[in-house]
Amino acid sequence: MIGKTTKALGLGLLASSLILAACTPTPAAPVEVTKVVEKVVTSAPQVVKETVVVAAPTATAVPKAKLLRVNLGTYPDNLDPQKASFVNEIAHLKLVYEGLTKFDKDLNTVPGAAEKWEYNKDATELTFTLRKGQKYSDGSLLNAKRFEYSVLRNSDPATAGEYAFVTTEYIAGAQAWNDAVAAVADAKDDAAKKAAKDAAAKAAELAKASVQALGADGKPCKDYKQEDCLTLKIKLGQPTPFFHTIMALWVAYPAKQENIEANESWFISSKFHTGNGPYLWKSLEPQVKSRFEPNANYYGDKAKTAIEFSYITDSAIAFNAYKANEFDVVALAAEDLKTVKADADLSKQALIYPGSCTSGLALNQKFEPYTDKNFRMAVAQAFDRKSYTENILAGLAAPTLTWIPPGYPGFDKAENRYAFNVDEAKKALAASKYPTADKLPGGKLKYFASNTARNKTRGEFIVQMLSKNLGVPIEMTLVEPTEYTARQKKGDMDGLFIQGWCADFPHQTNWLPTYWNSKSFASRWNYKNDAVDKLMSEADQTVDTAKAAQMYADAQKTIVGDVGMVMLYNSTNSYLVKPWVKGIVQTPQDSGWAGDTVPTSVDIDTAALPK
Repeated sequence: MIGKTTKALGLGLLASSLILAACTPTPAAPVEVTKVVEKVVTSAPQVVKETVVVAAPTATAVPKAKLLRVNLGTYPDNLDPQKASFVNEIAHLKLVYEGLTKFDKDLNTVPGAAEKWEYNKDATELTFTLRKGQKYSDGSLLNAKRFEYSVLRNSDPATAGEYAFVTTEYIAGAQAWNDAVAAVADAKDDAAKKAAKDAAAKAAELAKASVQALGADGKPCKDYKQEDCLTLKIKLGQPTPFFHTIMALWVAYPAKQENIEANESWFISSKFHTGNGPYLWKSLEPQVKSRFEPNANYYGDKAKTAIEFSYITDSAIAFNAYKANEFDVVALAAEDLKTVKADADLSKQALIYPGSCTSGLALNQKFEPYTDKNFRMAVAQAFDRKSYTENILAGLAAPTLTWIPPGYPGFDKAENRYAFNVDEAKKALAASKYPTADKLPGGKLKYFASNTARNKTRGEFIVQMLSKNLGVPIEMTLVEPTEYTARQKKGDMDGLFIQGWCADFPHQTNWLPTYWNSKSFASRWNYKNDAVDKLMSEADQTVDTAKAAQMYADAQKTIVGDVGMVMLYNSTNSYLVKPWVKGIVQTPQDSGWAGDTVPTSVDIDTAALPK
């Protein structure tokens, strides 16, 4: 499909040049106009013809259309809000839809479709009040009943969305509903199946009662046409004072029920995406491009430019298209960074700023020698993060010694333990049970990586660096990608391997308990600290935000102190942006394209466009 994509871009550029030419007015030539006047000569009037040169009316210039052309890369697999999970999918959805809340330029949670929200005293009930008179892009009413449908659909086990957990874990009865449905499949006979189905139906009824759209009279809303249906009340299974932030995520976007039910493949057709966000989805050409136009019915800041996504996966092709002015924004690949820096114009167009991910070196504590904290400390202090990010990641990453990255609540800028220091590494190694190679199981360490050319290069650098700084042999094992993922999940790799996490939303719970709870992702390398589990759980349920923040901070310090992972680097958002693109608001959450968290701020200076 690359050839087809490239051809389409070429035709698009040609068409654009024709449009620009048609919009440029040609000065009209002056015209001669003959008029008849009367002149008085002596006593008798005489008719005389005079020729007067009159300038032609000035032609009015037709303004150039504003269009932001973005190469998004991979074509999205699933554009159903309650089933989407990948960055490229979410980049589409957050243009077309908006949650009850949203994130501002500082990643604060601010009002979205809801003008306000309020918790009860113990944060077990959350009430949203929607803005009056909101409309979808087609002019139809948006009321709280639409959000009731979307939130419940995300928790419904029949939906089977990958991010179902972000509502199921917190809404009262939602997990029991899912468990009851799962029990139906496990029933041994007809009688047991019937009993399980009855239990599942009852569980579903209880869960659905926890999410209710209410009218002005406080009674459940009747339908999607009820104008005073402006209240959404959500009952939570435990104190959850951050649930309003979760309601900014795509899982709660109010896609229309009738569109979803119209066609099982509705989500791959732009005509079924009638949204309440700042853009309307004008057209979608699968594998080639999508076009989004400003939504005139959006209540908030109006979008200033249309947006066009293209789907070129090869970064080299996208880079060349950018240089030919066929794109306004593309991802900046590490392979092109040297070329960009050496070019006087391109170097000014590079936009590199903190991203949303942290990567580290996991040490599987199920196996020796990683059961020994001193040995883990030695590995952490033997890793030259600066050299790795500069030489291997081409500077498109920033070294880190802590878990939560800059720009997110909970970032610990004071953390300085386990920085690169070979002397300290050797002291920690000597204090461990494995001070020399002959004390190691098998006489060596193991490093595992997914078998790709890039990972092989990265792995060779890591192995050579750590082997030299620790004075022990390290063997690299390349594992086929599918097997590598499976083995990570099983936790059976008895060595070192790269792990990481990218933020779903800006709150400590997404960084700490979601990842570091001993029953979650950290279990893949057997990290377990009961005190940390307890502290994070208590922080999640603490209504006092300042107190909760301190509890999360203490948990993070303990995790870093345990060397639960050798913290290595934070990602960067790395893009090339044309000089005529203005108003980009940079946030770490811009994982789709530069400025995608606050897209309505982006504008095009048409006067600066190439002639």
